[in-house]
Amino acid sequence: MSAINIEGSPLRLVVLGSTGSIGTQTLDIARSFPDRIRIVGLAARSNATLLAMQAQEFKPSFVALANEQAASSLRGQVDCRVLSGAEGVCEIAALDDVDVVVTGMVGAAGLLPTLAAVERGRRIALANKETMVIAGDLIKGLCETHGAEIIPVDSEHSAIFQCLFGEPSSSIEKIILTASGGPFRNRPLDTFAAISLTEALNHPNWDMGPKITIDSASMMNKGLEVIEARWLFDVAPEKIDVVIHPQSVIHSMVQFVDGSSKAQLGPPDMKVPIQVALSYPDRWSAHHPRIDWTVNQTLTFEAPDPKRYPCLNLAYRVLEEGGGASAVLNAANEEIVAGFLKGSVSFVDIPHLLEKTLDLVPAASAMSLESRLEADREARMVAKELAGAGGN
Repeated sequence: MSAINIEGSPLRLVVLGSTGSIGTQTLDIARSFPDRIRIVGLAARSNATLLAMQAQEFKPSFVALANEQAASSLRGQVDCRVLSGAEGVCEIAALDDVDVVVTGMVGAAGLLPTLAAVERGRRIALANKETMVIAGDLIKGLCETHGAEIIPVDSEHSAIFQCLFGEPSSSIEKIILTASGGPFRNRPLDTFAAISLTEALNHPNWDMGPKITIDSASMMNKGLEVIEARWLFDVAPEKIDVVIHPQSVIHSMVQFVDGSSKAQLGPPDMKVPIQVALSYPDRWSAHHPRIDWTVNQTLTFEAPDPKRYPCLNLAYRVLEEGGGASAVLNAANEEIVAGFLKGSVSFVDIPHLLEKTLDLVPAASAMSLESRLEADREARMVAKELAGAGGN
């Protein structure tokens, strides 16, 4: 595939979730390549102060805030058009004259803006895994219809994407997603009931937002990545494995039918997979951290303990059930993690409440986008009630 913009002209970029971790790192890359990247639109949930600063620096034509009140406070602070609400974010995602839309919004809120970009035939630099979790099969079909292209930004899926350069899909025997194991990899199981929020937010390797950090501690993040990989790479669930790799140097691997394997390695730095998604099929020279191969490196691997990480098996369960089951799991997880962050749910309650929500909201028959969004809404109501009850 050739470069997606005209040779010599800058890449026209929209960043959804510009004030979050992925968004701010994307803008760091834009600063490094001022002649190659032009920011056309920025969107965020509610951080008007930071979005105003970004708009003043990058001078996009449009900005949007999902929070209507925050958007009102932004007007008058920036010299561009300000859109608001979920509709405004979708309008930003569907702007004319755009090459790449970076979807860095967290949670199900990223689904409809990503759909809007897909329907415009854009390249999607996808960091919002929930889009593929809720409707991966539908998104893949829409990409084919509209000529859109998805390049994953999650470090694990970017690693798989890079390992598959030039490889036919028929050669894949297994996809192996690596996981750090989070902060509780060696913690005695009988002490899990005492896990505090501060401890759960202390990830050993990665700097991420609070929701994703809690998902990493519970391994739900890896479960969602299993679901995402199933649709991104059209691989059956039984061909997707997870291994614990505490050093986070190998970001994921592919095992091929001839017995060989490929791995993508690098320091834990999200700027590399973001830049890969922007520059593909080229690689732009950058000063991102390198591994010093002259220093002794110890790379270790182990199977995830299902007693320590029960959330992981829930991902395989919903893939087996199909339909909207994964939408239920994702919605329930967002609400239950929110309960943990607020203190109404304990860490050990998270997998139990997820399983209970799946039992109470059967959605295997939800095949359309509308029915999956309805399953999402119902799961949220159930999960909020369960979380509000403190896990009882």
